[in-house]
Amino acid sequence: MTVAATTALPAGWRARRPTLEDVPALLALVHASDIAATGVPDFTADEVRERLTDPHTDMTVDSWLALDETGAIAGWTYPHNANGGDSDFLEVFVHPERGRPAIRPLLDLIMGRMVERAARFGHERYQVRAGAIPTERPYIEALTEAGFVFYRQHARMRMPLDDVSPTPPEPPAGAVVRPVRGDDEDDLRAVHAVIEEAFRDTDHLAVDYETWRAQVAKEPTVSFDEWFVAEVDGRVVGALQSSDSGIDDNEGWVKRLAVLRAYRKRGLGEALLRRAFAVYRAKGRAHAGLGVDLENPTRAVRLYLAVGMTPLYQANVYRTYVTAQPAASAPAG
Repeated sequence: MTVAATTALPAGWRARRPTLEDVPALLALVHASDIAATGVPDFTADEVRERLTDPHTDMTVDSWLALDETGAIAGWTYPHNANGGDSDFLEVFVHPERGRPAIRPLLDLIMGRMVERAARFGHERYQVRAGAIPTERPYIEALTEAGFVFYRQHARMRMPLDDVSPTPPEPPAGAVVRPVRGDDEDDLRAVHAVIEEAFRDTDHLAVDYETWRAQVAKEPTVSFDEWFVAEVDGRVVGALQSSDSGIDDNEGWVKRLAVLRAYRKRGLGEALLRRAFAVYRAKGRAHAGLGVDLENPTRAVRLYLAVGMTPLYQANVYRTYVTAQPAASAPAG
């Protein structure tokens, strides 16, 4: 069903809801947008599906496509709220050559939905964030006009694995680095507890164990042999969670790296990284990658630079706030 935009699309264009059948076209759209902004595609088909089916996202209510006069997908917007908390993240992707007219209409649509999502999740004041590569000037201008202000900056890090030995160096004295036991709920609870505790003083959006476990279970594949913990005196004090999201690009992906505050500056984070890099290399991966918040108070980026990673690109994060407003009627779609 066609959905009317609050800012008009060009004559002959229309908006509709996405379906899982759109995944190949959406992946092509995102890749075109990525390549124009950063020079490299940085999304997979699995990630497209995840964004359409996130636990707190209903594609029939929360997401829109913009179709040009030929019926081709020229733009896509969706929200992402990992835990139902008081902060949402929106994305607006448009085709770099023909999608620019869709930026403001899609942004208006998703921002209108944000006040309803605030009410849905029970938050009177609701934070909305959006990311943009600094060269994406039309999008940044649209965000600024919509009330967004610069908040912080993230970097996408990468390093080649050609020279990495498949045999990792020994961990620091007194520490043990081992794979996570994926069939052991106690071990997985320890991983989750370390992540939540270590990231408590950062911009991390906390989730309880059940939600986190459901997120892991929802991933198409999970390689627990690429997950690791660091133990000191038998206690799990550090954890590295990998993701299979980079497999299509032949890349090992570090989703989260966490070390408890009292055990930092002992080389445990580096030991976890190097163990993961060795396993990625042994599996024939060409690169290792991760994302880092450059405002992280632990200054994690210094570790990533020290082990040989470099920024592939940097992205700005912008934010604004909306006030909850229940939907007036059942949304179309």
